[in-house]
Amino acid sequence: MDIKSKNEGLITDMFAAGAHFGYSRSRRHPSVNQFIFGAKGGVEILDLEKTSAELERAKDFVKTLAKGGKQLLFVGTKNEGKKAVEDGALSVDMPFVAERWVGGILTNFSEIKRRIALLEDLRAKREKGELSMYTKKERLLIDKDIERLERNFAGLVSMKDMPAALFVIDPKKEIIAVKEAQFLGIPVVALANSDCNLREIELPIPGNDSSVSSISFFIGQITQAFKDGRESKE
Repeated sequence: MDIKSKNEGLITDMFAAGAHFGYSRSRRHPSVNQFIFGAKGGVEILDLEKTSAELERAKDFVKTLAKGGKQLLFVGTKNEGKKAVEDGALSVDMPFVAERWVGGILTNFSEIKRRIALLEDLRAKREKGELSMYTKKERLLIDKDIERLERNFAGLVSMKDMPAALFVIDPKKEIIAVKEAQFLGIPVVALANSDCNLREIELPIPGNDSSVSSISFFIGQITQAFKDGRESKE
């Protein structure tokens, strides 16, 4: 397949996934101006030809990460993307945040590692039956602690060191994660709709970040790129 045919196929797939839907003009961030194709029924339409170019650039970067054995942290806590974020990250054995970004995950990583270690310790003790020595009330409190730790940190158990990059769904919603990455000089790849500031993102992918089908499509593209990079290393 030649490059032109491949690009046309990618655009067709993005269109089918609804990746072209932006928001109303009143919500558009100026940094997205060059990626707007037009408008229909009050909704702005993103230029998928330009999106495809940005997607390919992001995929090349992700392939390089995987080839170098680096970690990519998946971040997406909006309801439409939670499951796709978790499934995508697990498919490539990468860490993820799909419930809530706890402030300091990157900038206070030493404390986060302690919380993750506590979660692993409590899980291990529960599996071995070592919590039976506690009273029923104490065990209930410990179970609540495990539940809270799992909600906040279960997706980060595999993240033993700082990630090499973040892949974010909707950087406007995940602004705390983006700011922490910026502070530490960690590059961000992001699926960003027309209301996002693309200037804050090293590798923005202009596209619909609010529908299950569009989010799932782009996560599939990024995870496949990661797998390709890993295979080329092997």
